[in-house]
Amino acid sequence: MTVPTMSLAQPPALSRRRRWTVLAVCCLSMFLVGLDTTIVNVGLPAIGRGLDVGTRGLEWTVDAYTIVLAGLLISSGALADRFGRRRVFQWGLTVFGVASLACALAPSVGALVAARAVQGIGASMLSPVALAIVVNAMPDPRERAQAIGVWASVFGLSMAAGPVTGGALVAGLGWRSLFWINAPVIVAALVLSAVFVPESRARQARRPDVPGQLLLTVTIGVWVGVLIEGPRIGWASVAALAAYAVATAATAGFVWLELRRDEPLIDPRLFRGPVFSGAVLGAVAVFVALNAALLLNTLYLQHARGFSPLAAGTATLPMAVGATVCAPWSGRLVGRSGPRLPLCLAGGFLTAGGLCLAGLDGDTSLSLLLFAYLLIGIGFGFANAPITNTAVGGLPPARAGVAGAITSTARQVGAALGIALAGGLVADTGPAGLAHASRPGWLLVAGCGLVVLLVARTAGRTPRARVSGTASSVARAR
Repeated sequence: MTVPTMSLAQPPALSRRRRWTVLAVCCLSMFLVGLDTTIVNVGLPAIGRGLDVGTRGLEWTVDAYTIVLAGLLISSGALADRFGRRRVFQWGLTVFGVASLACALAPSVGALVAARAVQGIGASMLSPVALAIVVNAMPDPRERAQAIGVWASVFGLSMAAGPVTGGALVAGLGWRSLFWINAPVIVAALVLSAVFVPESRARQARRPDVPGQLLLTVTIGVWVGVLIEGPRIGWASVAALAAYAVATAATAGFVWLELRRDEPLIDPRLFRGPVFSGAVLGAVAVFVALNAALLLNTLYLQHARGFSPLAAGTATLPMAVGATVCAPWSGRLVGRSGPRLPLCLAGGFLTAGGLCLAGLDGDTSLSLLLFAYLLIGIGFGFANAPITNTAVGGLPPARAGVAGAITSTARQVGAALGIALAGGLVADTGPAGLAHASRPGWLLVAGCGLVVLLVARTAGRTPRARVSGTASSVARAR
């Protein structure tokens, strides 16, 4: 049983200026998706005070978004292939914008979490669909590869810039501005997409896998939910045992169903290859590390050290700089020598950054904190391009699109897990004990770096990356 690849309809001839305008519009949406994955982190203490909610409720405000985004990425790409990419892209912008307004007006944490979940639905229609639009608009392989390099850099920058942007907004306008700020960006993207973005569809769209989609969403949501709520309800309580049973049954049911479908959402057989499965594990590990670090930084600096949201966000600038500088450098290294070297650098820097703070206490020097954040940012910047490349190289070219889609999903799963794991370590901990309670979290970051180093060993056996040759098929499903 094979996963059919989508054949893209030939786009109308576009001028170079028009093609790069399309890229700019789509990168704007991607920046928004990445930014909203991390921008809320630095505002969590202010949200907690404003809505009178503790750490676990705050975790859900982040993870409701990433869980839904992770669960729907692949299906949204297939939906766009069937109904039109520009149309679904505009649907996604509209849903994302309306949900952002609902977040800004939320009267309670329950309303905020629900609105964040709807935001995730809209975001799932933006990330994979926008990249497919870019690829469809740029038929020349070399220009397409350059465009995807820009795309990857924008994504890395958006994730790393979220805390800095969020800190400035919270300090100046309050936590609700974290969501109000999306409105003008959404309006601009809607207008620009209507004017500049051409419509496109796949020649042969995949059939929707509704049962698989439901089971995947339940699997991700329940496992992450148990991690968040476990410290409160008790790991061996009746509620926890019931959740384990539901999550296990959903996981087994998903695998069983996907093995029997002609066009599965995710074919479990793909994970038999150590190169591909290693790349997916690496994607999860990198985003666990990033999101755990961002959450621990926010809670430690604001609760234990008394930093303002702006100061706490500014403290992550070294992380943003490291990611921004090293992401394009990593892409060039992959193109010249394959993914192994940048993966080794990514794993090494992540490990070193986590170990720097493994002995964190209440008066750890600011210079050590900033240095550790710089190391983590460098590691994150080096990681994305080789992980995608390793995933693509681990499967036949005909399945490159599936590899890209699964890797993107793995990143969002990692983001959700990072928040859940780090939040579980410090939940119900007072300011005085927060530094000590967060130490295992920094060891978790270091451990994720070691996982990436192990992935680098398998990547060394990957053929030099069919980057430009497979860029089109990677983008179709991302």
